[in-house]
Amino acid sequence: MTRIIDALSDISAQYDALFVDLWGCVHNGVAALPDAVAALQAYRRDTGGAVVLVTNAPRGRAQVEKQLDRLGVARDAWDTIATSGDSARAAMYRGVVGRKVWFMGEAHDESFFEPLQVVADPVEITRVDLKEAEGIVCCGPFDPHADPDVNRPDFLYAKQKGLKLLCANPDIVVDRGETREWCAGALARLYTEMGGESLYFGKPHPPIYDLARRRLADLGRDVPDSRILAIGDGAQTDIRGAMGEDLDAVFISGGLAAEETKTDRQPDPDALEAYLAQETVAPQFAMGQLR
Repeated sequence: MTRIIDALSDISAQYDALFVDLWGCVHNGVAALPDAVAALQAYRRDTGGAVVLVTNAPRGRAQVEKQLDRLGVARDAWDTIATSGDSARAAMYRGVVGRKVWFMGEAHDESFFEPLQVVADPVEITRVDLKEAEGIVCCGPFDPHADPDVNRPDFLYAKQKGLKLLCANPDIVVDRGETREWCAGALARLYTEMGGESLYFGKPHPPIYDLARRRLADLGRDVPDSRILAIGDGAQTDIRGAMGEDLDAVFISGGLAAEETKTDRQPDPDALEAYLAQETVAPQFAMGQLR
């Protein structure tokens, strides 16, 4: 049974590290969420624990760090960052979808192709038109407000050519303020449903958790999984990923599932139970917003 808690401090002493989702938990795509920032600051100050921001953003951690500064997320609220983008970039530069790739995304996603020093002997990647491509690199839709089905003609052609799609962000949707947007995960899901092969590197898949643990080790922290707490608002990304890694988790019900869980300050217990059962996930804890 998932326990509804009032604040992170109710349970924080049980954990030496947090794996914290960003969008919907620490910021809303427009600005930082002050209560969440304060909770993470208090956790680091009062327990000495480490905060790893684990995000499905299809960008490197340097770009995410700059975004956090712009949104007003204080530097003393976190220790390090693990991104789906870094994990996926490493795979791309190892050549998992070939050397000639068709890129899907917006202009701000083009940093995905910046050189990556951690891969030994990286392959040379060239962006080409779909008809010349050996694979697809998907950081997101060209238009985040357009139905993913608009990509069916291109995906049919790619599937017939046997192209693999590298998904840099497994999220299906995000809420930018009050506006819902499609993410790369929606396109990868469509491609898979059409019979294509999609490769994932963010939550809920293992590569990003391996990266998050390496980030912890880089801090000089040797933390067993039993002392790591995952926090997120995505049932099928954050919570399913934590369950797959055997990590305790807090579900933030006031994010993507605010309506389904009838969350105001806290979720309605019956609505929360029904939603989690529908999503077939079982986090140890839940709260309306991170605070």
